[in-house]
Amino acid sequence: MTLNPANLSEEVQSFLHERHLASLTLLRPDGSPHVTAVGFTWDNDTKLVRVITWAGSMKSRILTQAPGSRAVVCQIDGGRWLSLEGKAVVTDDANRCREGTERYAERYRVPQERPDRTVIEIAVDRILGYA
Repeated sequence: MTLNPANLSEEVQSFLHERHLASLTLLRPDGSPHVTAVGFTWDNDTKLVRVITWAGSMKSRILTQAPGSRAVVCQIDGGRWLSLEGKAVVTDDANRCREGTERYAERYRVPQERPDRTVIEIAVDRILGYA
């Protein structure tokens, strides 16, 4: 079912804050999918998914070449699943990286410090699933 990102139920919001990994799907320049396991955070106020990474990662390189391209994060737990879709950008802006890292630490664990930290932000405009 399609869900409205601006009006998520408590059950959906709760599921998005439980500690689960997800898959991130981006499209390479040749159109083939690049799918990786990631930790992510959901910001209900801004409707942003954040994924922390580093400048040399394939994820960062793909989005550097094609900023604003579509991305999908899909979280699955048994019969519950959600796909969060939207336009994605990667940034090394210190404030945005700090925000992403702090949110990641709250949901998962404190990540290793990296001088080449980047954060992927997906402006979610479509959610599919059942939670």
